[in-house]
Amino acid sequence: MNLRTFLIFVYLVTSIPLFLFFYTDISVWLSFFVNYLFITAITYYHLEVEKTYSPFLSAYIVFNFLFFIVAPIIQINAIDPEVNTFINFFPYSSNVVIYTNAIILFFNIIFFLSYVHFKSKRVFIKALPKSPSPFTPIIAITLVIICAVILITNFGFLINEIERANWMKPDTSVGSLLIRKKVLFLVPLGGVAICFSYLRSKVKLSRNSIIIFGVMLIMLFILLVLKNPLTEKRNALGPIYISLIYLFFPKIINKNAKSFLFLFISMIIAFPLISALTHLRITFQEMIEHPEEIVEYLQKEGILRAFSTLHYDAYANIIATVDYVKLNGLEYGHQLLSSLLFFIPRGIWEGKPYSTGQVVGDHLIEEYGFRFNNISNPIVSEGYINFGWVGVFLMAIALSFAIIKLMQWLNSGDALKEIISFYFAIHLLFLLRGDFTNGYAYFIGTLIGVVVIPKIIEKCITFSFSKSKTSS
Repeated sequence: MNLRTFLIFVYLVTSIPLFLFFYTDISVWLSFFVNYLFITAITYYHLEVEKTYSPFLSAYIVFNFLFFIVAPIIQINAIDPEVNTFINFFPYSSNVVIYTNAIILFFNIIFFLSYVHFKSKRVFIKALPKSPSPFTPIIAITLVIICAVILITNFGFLINEIERANWMKPDTSVGSLLIRKKVLFLVPLGGVAICFSYLRSKVKLSRNSIIIFGVMLIMLFILLVLKNPLTEKRNALGPIYISLIYLFFPKIINKNAKSFLFLFISMIIAFPLISALTHLRITFQEMIEHPEEIVEYLQKEGILRAFSTLHYDAYANIIATVDYVKLNGLEYGHQLLSSLLFFIPRGIWEGKPYSTGQVVGDHLIEEYGFRFNNISNPIVSEGYINFGWVGVFLMAIALSFAIIKLMQWLNSGDALKEIISFYFAIHLLFLLRGDFTNGYAYFIGTLIGVVVIPKIIEKCITFSFSKSKTSS
């Protein structure tokens, strides 16, 4: 059995029982099935027609299948008739489900057509890795020193994060967390990519190669200390660890079928398990002293049950967003300001909008008695809350354009652009789930840490030595 045949088998094994045992109104059933057919068509294009490697489309398909088909079907099947609400307390209605599925289908159609159109305007040929700079050893040593300083100065913070229970709020501000976790803590990833690119270009063993190899191991160790399961959630660890797999073992996921299968299996089995571990309401010390609580928790929650939890609330929150717009009207771009201008502190900008997840969460609390406002809000409904169906249309085009641009980076031969573009492909699972403010801000922070800071250091060192050489 080849890989594509196995993929079809897995896809059918998952899909057939899902619809076969989906007990609901025929109109609701058909609305999900139509969306499923379109996602299946995109999957066929991705696996059989598309020749360019696109982990972005793999992530897009897997997200849609799991969050907009599997999860809502399981959740609707599990609705208690006496309560008759979604997991976010919003009342179930067949009409609102059909309307929501229409929005999702419209987004998927526009996205796919735009993706194919933008892609047809460009030629994607995998460029050879760029020749390493003669100053790479100095750049690598400078980076490892910076990474060591980052680790040492933030060691106390890491210990506090390990000891802090998941439900407790951190002591530091949101801005400080963003700079630390999404910028500084990602610098080692860029350093590892530079070192590995240098080693891959060298055939003969040399003193510089040995130095670079040692530096790479140190930075890899620092990265794994800064980004570990005890201090981070799955949406932060997944893109990093999978990017490392792509960097060191590209044959595992360097084809569309491979990346699709890898993400499909990961999202069904691995991430629900990681989610269970990272959302345990006990401290690390309690895990050590009472490991049986971990086993009991996993037995109680299970894998399928995960899709009926708030970790997979994306679909229900689109419905809540539609209701918010119905009662309060469109935002006309107001909500996008909090995303695009996330770096402006609220202390300076007093009227800064709150993230859409928080706005819709507050709406659920006020109108339906929901418990908290820290919820997801998919990119589909980000477009809808701002400009309605026009916003859905524009957001789909913007996403496809960004993906094609990053696909160019993936084939550029630049080590830093390649690793950050692949990182985005996996981060796309988090960005699509939303809300957009967090997904966008987190990626921009990572972009600065992985690409901008190493490139600034590289240019400064290159300029300094070039100037020194010219002066002499």
